[in-house]
Amino acid sequence: SAMIVRFLTKRFIGDYEPNTGNLYSRLVHLEGDRVAVQIQDTPGCIQVQEDCVQVLDSLSRCVKWAEGFLLVYSITDYSSYQSVRPLYQYVRKVHPDARTPIIIVGNKADLLHARQVQAKEGLQLANELGSLFLEISTSDDSQGVCDVFQYLCKEVSKLQHAGSTDRRRSSIIPRPKSPNMQDLKRRFKQALSSKVK
Repeated sequence: SAMIVRFLTKRFIGDYEPNTGNLYSRLVHLEGDRVAVQIQDTPGCIQVQEDCVQVLDSLSRCVKWAEGFLLVYSITDYSSYQSVRPLYQYVRKVHPDARTPIIIVGNKADLLHARQVQAKEGLQLANELGSLFLEISTSDDSQGVCDVFQYLCKEVSKLQHAGSTDRRRSSIIPRPKSPNMQDLKRRFKQALSSKVK
């Protein structure tokens, strides 16, 4: 959630209500073109126990229509790192085409004193899974966040121009309808007003 808000507004908000799987839309500049992008803020964290499949089922609608993925974990929370592999495997089950871009992102790189996951562990996991790995700080570096989203958009754009099969798939799987910028603005105002009090 923090990464999406940072990307959309260039602002960082540390306190969030539990995310509800909101969908946001934005026009981004991509190599001279303006491209409409939809970003799904997927609900909740993934448990690596027995209920993992159940949680993943709740994400299946998001995973089916999406054309690119950021799998984000906190470097200060080892269990969030452990959830990346099963989530990656689930995405690959739904999108078996290895060209579908999946980027693994270690977030909160500014909190080195609380680090539980070393950068080399993130890199090793990404190498095993055949993904790109980036470690960023959403709170300290809005440009790093923008770079992650821009890179993902470029990879998705390459796929869309690669052939007609991707276009046909897009027309078969319905995308969520209304982007929710009003909700993002409401959440942003709530966060600001609660900090003022």
